[in-house]
Amino acid sequence: MLSRKGLIPEDYLLTRLAEDVLQPKFKTKQRKARFVAKSGTCNVAHTNIREQGRFLQDVFTTLVDLKWLHTLLIFTMSFLCSWLLFGMIWWLIAFAHGDLDAKGDDFVPCVTDIHSFSSAFLFSIEVQVTIGFGGRMITEECVSAIVILILQNIVGLVINAIMLGCIFMKTAQANRRAETLIFSKHAVITVRNNKLCFMFRLGDLRKSMIISATVHVQVVRKTVTKEGEIVPLDQIDIQMDNPVGTNSIFLVSPLIISHVIDKNSPLYDLSAADLQHEDIEVIVVLEGVVETTGITTQARTSYLSEEILWGQRFMSTVSEEDGMYAVDYSKFGNTVKVATPSCSARALDEAGGMESFRLKESSGASVRRRIRHQNTKEL
Repeated sequence: MLSRKGLIPEDYLLTRLAEDVLQPKFKTKQRKARFVAKSGTCNVAHTNIREQGRFLQDVFTTLVDLKWLHTLLIFTMSFLCSWLLFGMIWWLIAFAHGDLDAKGDDFVPCVTDIHSFSSAFLFSIEVQVTIGFGGRMITEECVSAIVILILQNIVGLVINAIMLGCIFMKTAQANRRAETLIFSKHAVITVRNNKLCFMFRLGDLRKSMIISATVHVQVVRKTVTKEGEIVPLDQIDIQMDNPVGTNSIFLVSPLIISHVIDKNSPLYDLSAADLQHEDIEVIVVLEGVVETTGITTQARTSYLSEEILWGQRFMSTVSEEDGMYAVDYSKFGNTVKVATPSCSARALDEAGGMESFRLKESSGASVRRRIRHQNTKEL
């Protein structure tokens, strides 16, 4: 793995290398199962599916979703079965026409040099893979042989097309590109522009860009409706503030994606103390088109309540060096503590906002300085 080789720091997360992510040093509370893992995989098991035939109606997608070993085994058996089937047909044609018996020089067989099932099987392979060693060939003596030759060529082309398409789709799957899309290991809640904000950082390790990249964020929590219905996985969309002010982000350098915690936010009533007890999960989905292949890719991660740091801010990773902007990925997940109200955004708004908080902080700091000064004089 890249992080084990020292190429990538361990303070941020590769979206598909969950085994390389260090677990928090502190003990976490017991909670429900995680909906989306840090690697982006969904922790959902589909059981009691009665209509299994629906998967066979979409054979190509089923083959692409299979493991490599199973896919290669299916294709190998497809070739072998087709060769054996048409080998048997060629042997039956030769047997019906009398090609297996020794004849005179004037006898014209359907297929030359077929004397047994082994030779018929070899001729079947030569026809389907278009090898043509030259020892066996079809003649114009039998119309049925010409029809079988055309049919076997069509079947071979279909199997080859499906195999090549499936292998291409498996090697160029969108989740491969997501390996180099990274998220910060922790999210933070701090003040930005006099508002409490939920923030996380994302970046792209490749120089080839993700075109039309968009970020979707949801809060997954257990809720109870007014009618008493329990929704175990209620997915609530939250609005993100785009750092570049358009519908899609320009992911050239690492970006800090911010969500203002206002009255429309599901985090509006959440305080620093409530964060340690709330059983919430924030899911982040990054979607975009790969510039080199044109395939849409998606990278996912999630943040539990214990992975959200209150009163922290991300350090800057971009600096200007020799007329170029340099990105220091060793600081990708680093945070620093900043003065942040521990109350919820609702309580902060009711108390008069950040201006009131700063006045109280400044008055409290002056009082503490006077007390410290008096204590020093008494000593």
